[in-house]
Amino acid sequence: MSELTGRHVLAITVGAFSVIIAVNVLLAYKAVSTFPGLEVDNSYVASQGFNARKAAQEALGWQLKPGYEGGRMTLAFHDRNGVAMPVTDLQVLVGRTTEAKDDVWPVFAALGDGYVADVPLSRGKWMIKVTAKSLDGVLFEQRSELHVKG
Repeated sequence: MSELTGRHVLAITVGAFSVIIAVNVLLAYKAVSTFPGLEVDNSYVASQGFNARKAAQEALGWQLKPGYEGGRMTLAFHDRNGVAMPVTDLQVLVGRTTEAKDDVWPVFAALGDGYVADVPLSRGKWMIKVTAKSLDGVLFEQRSELHVKG
């Protein structure tokens, strides 16, 4: 084994920091390129009516129950008493929480007391962002998680 010189120590140090910097640059690039980071175009404007929209939605007392089995997603809206509630203007975003490349906007159809759509989802954790209106026009928004097994 040869003697450890100053040049060796310098090469080891430069090599170690080069690897650390390269990994950090790669992770930063992946973070920025895979997630847009925007929920709304202008957060100030969106915040102006937040409290009124929140109070109106809480007054509805609705609960959203998403489900998924065999390539079919189901959504059920219920009031405080467990009665199924009809909705209008139903829009649903299904995607991963960390990237936008798998995002889909399935079209739901009313079936019985709920809504269904055929959505092929792979295994894992999915985010469901639901926007709908009650029959009297009150906006309902909720984000839920869905775990697809197998």
